[in-house]
Amino acid sequence: MKLVALLRCLQPAEAHLARARLEAAGFHPRIAHEDAALSVAGYALAAGGILVQVPESEFDEAQAFLHDRGPIPGENDHA
Repeated sequence: MKLVALLRCLQPAEAHLARARLEAAGFHPRIAHEDAALSVAGYALAAGGILVQVPESEFDEAQAFLHDRGPIPGENDHA
């Protein structure tokens, strides 16, 4: 199963809120780079953010779902 980045966040709470919304809707999200982003202050930006990933087969539907639900509070930018 190939995972693709759906969102790129700078704060762990943003990523976990998106993951929770997706899981509640039946998607299969994963969070990547959280540990690396939190290991050094300011490293989240340098590391490319904390990624919320979904299986490639779910990407379009998950993206539409999040778009329809409105922004994640504090959301930075889409991957």
